[in-house]
Amino acid sequence: MLDESFKSPRKKLSVGDKIKGEVLVVGKEDVFVSTGTMTDGLVPRKELLDAEGNLTIKKGDQIELYVSQLRGSEVRLSTSKTGKNIADDLEDALDMMLPVEGRIVEVCKGGVRVSIMGKLAFCPVSQIDIKRVENPEEYVGKKFEFRITQLTENGRNIVVSRRKLLEDERELSTGSFLEEHKAGDVVTGRVAKLEKFGAFVELAPGIDGLAHISELSWSRVADPAEVVKVGDEVRVKVLKVENKGEGIRISLSLKQAGPEPWENLPPDVKPGGIVIGRVTKCMKFGAFVELVPGIEGLVPLSEMSYTKRVMRSDEIAKEGDRVEVMIKEINLETRKILLSFKDAGADPWALVSQKFPVGTIVLGKVERREPYGLFIQLEEGVTGLLPKSKAMEHPEFNFEKFRIGDQATIQVAEIRREERRISLDIPKDPGSEDWKSFQTGEGARSFGTLGGALGNQLQRALEKKKK
Repeated sequence: MLDESFKSPRKKLSVGDKIKGEVLVVGKEDVFVSTGTMTDGLVPRKELLDAEGNLTIKKGDQIELYVSQLRGSEVRLSTSKTGKNIADDLEDALDMMLPVEGRIVEVCKGGVRVSIMGKLAFCPVSQIDIKRVENPEEYVGKKFEFRITQLTENGRNIVVSRRKLLEDERELSTGSFLEEHKAGDVVTGRVAKLEKFGAFVELAPGIDGLAHISELSWSRVADPAEVVKVGDEVRVKVLKVENKGEGIRISLSLKQAGPEPWENLPPDVKPGGIVIGRVTKCMKFGAFVELVPGIEGLVPLSEMSYTKRVMRSDEIAKEGDRVEVMIKEINLETRKILLSFKDAGADPWALVSQKFPVGTIVLGKVERREPYGLFIQLEEGVTGLLPKSKAMEHPEFNFEKFRIGDQATIQVAEIRREERRISLDIPKDPGSEDWKSFQTGEGARSFGTLGGALGNQLQRALEKKKK
């Protein structure tokens, strides 16, 4: 047997070799391990301790180690790979296109430096991610898997790419996703990025879809951040899947993933109801008010106020204001709602016949001049028309001298409450029988608190004429 052992070829060890040997002796400083050659190897005992300082092996165990050093007949072993082992592993990873783990340690010109197996590699900024990278500093300190694309100078020059791995993953994910999902499906995703025009939602690794800002909510949205934030898990409906050659484009909708508001109106959204809403947009012709998310109505200028003439909707309300409105009409077919500001409050015309019966003398204020007459305000929200033809019958009235804001003494000639119209006239001659019939009781009214003074003046005129 001894002769056979001498005749058998001897195995020659080299630095970097990986060996599997039996633990022979466990010493205080070193552990002796068989190497499969005539010479046993030594591995530092401290390399075989766990985190708590306990020895992880015992005599007779089989362990794998690397030849770290050869000094004459002495063989030094280690649990760590040598530069040669690392270079071999890197070569294998390059040849077989295997992913390797690395940590981005710093930003450099044109990209970042990556620590891989104790060696520094370079990753161009265009290869850090599948998306455009604006701020590579965000990646520093993070671990990722990379693919080696270039390895020269025995491992001293290494170029890696993360993008290539992500593109491969996306291709696999895309195929799987398209097999399982189609337009109309509702799926769960994670908000990956916000832009002014919408939110990108990651549906699967490497697969993003775009939910346009108009599809984020049934309400009006000025900024996607009002609805979602990066990292949110959301349910989305797949609207469309397009293959543009450059890749798959997926259109999504958050709002359509749930029920449509018009399909189930809240009980208080009904004609005649008074509700609180939010002004979403002010236009030349009126203001849009959101009653509940996704349900808006229009308050036209004519429904803004009883007490003032409104030329612009933003004179009454501003975007974002909480307002009280009355629902006047709901058209489910056209999905339009007519709203009113003025009918949500007190109507100054409700008691106009009692406050200003025909024949009442009033001191009013000129609100508007037109070629055909003067619009004179009797009180806030109540305006009547003094036709020019009637005014010209009384030269003493001097129609042409009146300007907007001037006070004028007039008489109520006709009330058409349903049409919200009052016809005015010049007060009749205090000496006439017609005028005497309106002199007593509530016949003398005023704009403000001038009714008493006006009545007294007319009474004195009557007495003077009798004398």
